Amino acid sequence: MRKRSPGPLPPIAPPEPTMCSLSCHQNPNRDTPGTYNIESTGWPLSGILGSRSLVSVPATMSDSSKTHLEHYHSAPAAPTPTPVRRNWWWKYRQMIREPAAEFAGVMILIIFGAGVDCQVVLSANTGVAASQLGTYSSINFGWAVGAALGVWVSGGISGGHINPAVTLTLATWRGFPWKKVPSYIFAQLMGGLVGAALVYANYIHAFDIVEGGRNIRTLKTAGIFSTYALDYMTAVSCFFSEFLATAVMMIVVLAMSDSRNMPPPNGLAPLVVFFLILGIGMSLGMQTSYALNPARDLGPRILTSMVGYGKAVYTFRNQYWLWCPILGPLMGAQAGAMFYDVFLFEGEESPVNKPGSGAKNSVAKGRLQAEGDIA
Repeated sequence: MRKRSPGPLPPIAPPEPTMCSLSCHQNPNRDTPGTYNIESTGWPLSGILGSRSLVSVPATMSDSSKTHLEHYHSAPAAPTPTPVRRNWWWKYRQMIREPAAEFAGVMILIIFGAGVDCQVVLSANTGVAASQLGTYSSINFGWAVGAALGVWVSGGISGGHINPAVTLTLATWRGFPWKKVPSYIFAQLMGGLVGAALVYANYIHAFDIVEGGRNIRTLKTAGIFSTYALDYMTAVSCFFSEFLATAVMMIVVLAMSDSRNMPPPNGLAPLVVFFLILGIGMSLGMQTSYALNPARDLGPRILTSMVGYGKAVYTFRNQYWLWCPILGPLMGAQAGAMFYDVFLFEGEESPVNKPGSGAKNSVAKGRLQAEGDIA
């Protein structure tokens, strides 16, 4: 029995005279099976194949089906809603909205992370609680929740970096604007300081009991807010621990945002971040308390030096605060991004994948040929 040719496909959108960016009745290649020149102006091809793409279709497809295929791939993208100016504050909010989101994200990270540290460490004193409330696992879960919620609050506005190491890495490897980097990092640092201040104010009486008075503050409780390595760790081992953990974190973050890999469904990135931080804490966190984030360590450290801990938080192990929880994560994130881009990433955003002169000439020649075919 002879197969019937397929009938026309239903239109993807209401037919409009200007819907297709090329003339369906004047395209000389329309009746030629194989490759068709289609000018894509919106989703899904504009972000994947470029502004003018070669789309392969089956040779057996009917003319009407080809027509609808051309209409579908050249339909303009839905317009992005523009925020409406409502009052005098609107324009000022637009100027500070992204840094403010980073500030809020880091603040929430510290409120949950330092908060669970306070609860577990301070409750070990019988003057604070009858029994210790929580374990090391509680600390890992608390920091994971804080990271996930911090990304949730800021992700849709600023991208949810909440980490200077991530911001600098995205500027280096993903084209994030360098002009935004200083405001992002400053906001992240202030978020860490303010978050720590809020937690300290909430638990100040427990601190007084554990330390023995309001005017007594020692490194015994400074580790609640910032990271301090275990005594047996050498300087090289401390740096490597932070370098390794942050490199792993950055690889997962880049994989999560790679459309050619396996990105999570829209809105579920915080869940991936939750498991990422939880896993790092449970597997790599014991020796240096897994700072991973210069703002998470330096912001609270500044707070401790302001409330009575003094310069000891900086002089600990020959300026440990600089070369381990700051330089370790900064360099580890860059190393993780380099690994991912050299061996795994195929997007043009990375400097590793910038086309050479030969590739650029081939692309230009292909575009000129495509334009000639359409004309």
